[in-house]
Amino acid sequence: MIINRRELSLSSLALSTLAVSTLAFTASGALAGSADEEAVAKKVEAFRLAQIAADPKALGALCWDDLSYSHSSGKVEDKATFIANATDGKSKFLSIEYKDPTIKVVGPAAIVRFHWVAEQEMAADGKKVPTNLHILMNWQKQGDDWKLLSRAATKL
Repeated sequence: MIINRRELSLSSLALSTLAVSTLAFTASGALAGSADEEAVAKKVEAFRLAQIAADPKALGALCWDDLSYSHSSGKVEDKATFIANATDGKSKFLSIEYKDPTIKVVGPAAIVRFHWVAEQEMAADGKKVPTNLHILMNWQKQGDDWKLLSRAATKL
């Protein structure tokens, strides 16, 4: 078999591309994302932490004024209602885990999906309530900042 320079350079290019692609993987095995994907991932984590803390300021700063927040029960809340209900003290999150997240940035929008596993404790009776959901979030970029525009949940 005879290999000419063109085939050799194409093979070298393919190997170089493979090496760069391999380096783009993170320690967890997931493909490292773009700067926007990483920025959205940080906002998603900040949102999770704000939910656990029931922090109205942090939740407010992460959400668009025109937020549409849908629960797995079918109840839909605007920003003010969502924040009021999430921070009213009637329950508290003991844990929230966002498993297997995916983030896809499309222009100034980001589509985020994950498996939600959480446990809440009801203030009235101390009852612990587990939740197991699929979540879809839509984040919108404004300037350099990402804000939650909508969220939908489906029971698993």
